[in-house]
Amino acid sequence: MIIVTRLNKASQFYVNEDMIEFIEETPDTIVTLNTGKKITVSESGIELVEKIREEKIRIRKATTF
Repeated sequence: MIIVTRLNKASQFYVNEDMIEFIEETPDTIVTLNTGKKITVSESGIELVEKIREEKIRIRKATTF
């Protein structure tokens, strides 16, 4: 899971990166989950992609023996 920040920067929450269908910047960053739910976050699309990449690498390292 990756941590994201609400648009008002008041709180953070975790999102399962496998549930993300797509990310768009309009100019706010909107994350659409495969359930259809949309979440507006303060991170840029590039920041989210990097967080997802880092999480996938961390998971691969943890499951490799």
